[in-house]
Amino acid sequence: MTQPRIRQGLVLGMSTLAFTVCFMVWMMFAVLGVPIKELLQLNETQFGLLAATPVLTGSLVRLPLGLLTDRFGGRIVFFLLMLACVLPLYLITYATAYWQFLVLGLFVGLAGGSFSVGIAYVAKWFDKDNQGFAMGVFGAGNAGAAVTKFLAPALIALGTWHLVPKVFGAILFITALLFWFLTSENKAHRSAGGATLREQLRCLKDPAVWRYCQYYSIVFGGYVGLALWMTKYYVQEYGFSLQSAALLAACFSLPGGVLRAVGGWMSDRWGAQSVTWWVLWVSWVCLFLLSYPQTQLQVQTVNGPLDLHIGLNPTLFTVLLFVMGIAFAFGKASVFKYIANDYPQNMGAVSGIVGLAGGLGGFVLPILFGALVDLTGVRSSCFMLMYGVVWVSLTWMYLSEIRKQPLLGNTAQRLQGE
Repeated sequence: MTQPRIRQGLVLGMSTLAFTVCFMVWMMFAVLGVPIKELLQLNETQFGLLAATPVLTGSLVRLPLGLLTDRFGGRIVFFLLMLACVLPLYLITYATAYWQFLVLGLFVGLAGGSFSVGIAYVAKWFDKDNQGFAMGVFGAGNAGAAVTKFLAPALIALGTWHLVPKVFGAILFITALLFWFLTSENKAHRSAGGATLREQLRCLKDPAVWRYCQYYSIVFGGYVGLALWMTKYYVQEYGFSLQSAALLAACFSLPGGVLRAVGGWMSDRWGAQSVTWWVLWVSWVCLFLLSYPQTQLQVQTVNGPLDLHIGLNPTLFTVLLFVMGIAFAFGKASVFKYIANDYPQNMGAVSGIVGLAGGLGGFVLPILFGALVDLTGVRSSCFMLMYGVVWVSLTWMYLSEIRKQPLLGNTAQRLQGE
């Protein structure tokens, strides 16, 4: 009994560490992009594309990597994926033109595909009652976005921006070796090994899969998009230095990652549907408040004109971001609890599809954020866009699920209790 538990612990611990490092690399341009923007004199849309380019490949490879994980096992796929990202990281130090950063960003973005590998690898080591918590612990590797915001500005201050990809590449290489030597594979977990590609992709016909994609495009895609955007937002909206802006932006990224395990525990206890529903409501309220732009008003009073300023100060803004980061953390875990419950034998394929949708959301959003700022000149327009997306998702979830189910727990659990 002890030996299997040790193997479980090593698989979960090393997979979480590996995913944290991969996510740190994936979010690198959230900070690194700021000095590159100044160096190359990029506009907002160009910066958004630069920051989001790694997210594109990291999203597109999630489905094929999930299929490969089902077929060959997560250990070998995860190890080779990390090794494949080391050289592109190092080559970034030699880039001088915008297109070179974009091309290398595409290759570095492969690290983002690690989620669909690791989530299927970890889930199959745990029973159904503990899967939500285990997947939540693994998903806490999203905190790699916060690690980037702590580490990258310090490296830039210590030397130049060239130091960031070099150090990140070295960390990724060491992590890959540790992962390989400390984890193990169970061939019995390759449940889809004999399935054809058509059989693995049959789940695409299931409307529930597309609904989960929609939820994940918010709680994960929105998380990635804002994690990439907030450092620059603090610099331009409130005038903070790069180091201070990255630290404040981590108030969103850090809880959005590390609290995912709590969301997994909540999903095990109260059900994925209940957690997801309240996550969307909390996000909707926060985004409504964050959307209001800095506004100057002049009101005519009996004593003459009165100038008023309406807008969020940095403290209140950061508090709202912190709350929304917590909600997103819970939501990321609850969506994958849905998947573990409904598709236990096809976890890699479905997690790849849902992860692809979430990653594409994280790719598209920073580009749209930049385009909206260029078009409107209003920086809070990024929150206006996300507010609309969450509103659509709340409506869809209510019509398809909530009006048919209780809001706390699920019907099966209640019947068992009676």
